[in-house]
Amino acid sequence: MEAFLNPKDSAKFITENSQYVYVEKDGVRKVAGMLFDKVLEKDFSVAGWKSSHELNPQVVSEDAVNWVFLVDTLNFSFWSECEDLKCLVKYKDKMYSGYWSLCAAVNRALDEGIPITSASYYATMTLEQVRHAFRSDTDVPMPLLEDRHHVLNETGTILLEKFGGSFLTCVKQSGKSAKKLVQLIVENFPSFRDESTFQGTKVAFYKRAQILVADTWSVLEGKGDGCFSDISSVTIFADYRIPQVLVHLGAMKYSEELIKKLKEGMKLYSGDKQEVEIRGCSIWCCELICNHLLDLYKKKGKNMSEKINAVLLDYYLWDYARDHREDMKGIPFHRIRCIYY
Repeated sequence: MEAFLNPKDSAKFITENSQYVYVEKDGVRKVAGMLFDKVLEKDFSVAGWKSSHELNPQVVSEDAVNWVFLVDTLNFSFWSECEDLKCLVKYKDKMYSGYWSLCAAVNRALDEGIPITSASYYATMTLEQVRHAFRSDTDVPMPLLEDRHHVLNETGTILLEKFGGSFLTCVKQSGKSAKKLVQLIVENFPSFRDESTFQGTKVAFYKRAQILVADTWSVLEGKGDGCFSDISSVTIFADYRIPQVLVHLGAMKYSEELIKKLKEGMKLYSGDKQEVEIRGCSIWCCELICNHLLDLYKKKGKNMSEKINAVLLDYYLWDYARDHREDMKGIPFHRIRCIYY
């Protein structure tokens, strides 16, 4: 059976054969230049995952690892059909939208005494319990609640049967290898198998599997069981926000046909040629940005391979997209409803 290309090789292959999405080399250099000083800031570091985001666990513990596992199991499809009508979750007197509405809902459930991060609980959650735990504080529900219910039951059951109910057991089995941990996640948990076919070649993105590895690295502060020496093997997490910010910054470009389609609000489907190109080119574009950044520092006599990687670049660009949403309004994101991102 033909194996899937890993995300990095998939991205390179897709970019080399792309018809609707283009990586702009001058734009890549421009973005690398823009980030040159940023990489020295705390936000562009593993510490920034905690210090910049109050909803993330702030301690190193097995419970924190299981929080990360639950959240990344459900880390998909938060965009709103209408900008004025959103799912919002109130937590500690603050309203959260998008991905943060999920984190807020998890923390709210824990505060209410619901053992939401326990596999033995979510393996048997009913749809009504899921609807209650992830309820919105507006009339707009969190998207894909039935899918989230199925994924929770399936993932919780597997975590109990194969890893004693704790994701930390799975982390330990990786032997401190990010690449091995991605492999373990994809092999054991079906909902993380974010794969497709492009021009007859099997390609993979593994957005949620890779962000789960990255967030595990971050919550463990890159130490102990989370000391992944090969963290640079992980690519950016190809979703619907990162491509938007790359186009906004000029590092990537859409064909007129594709931009017209996106501006009209047409939905793409998982595995569509254009959807695959958007995701693949985004990954490869960010690989080139990282490489160019490393080269810029190398010319200054500095080896920054410990401080520059796709994980930290993704974290930075994702926060940049959130903070510059108004500036990016002219660039549409690709609309898709699926469990992969």
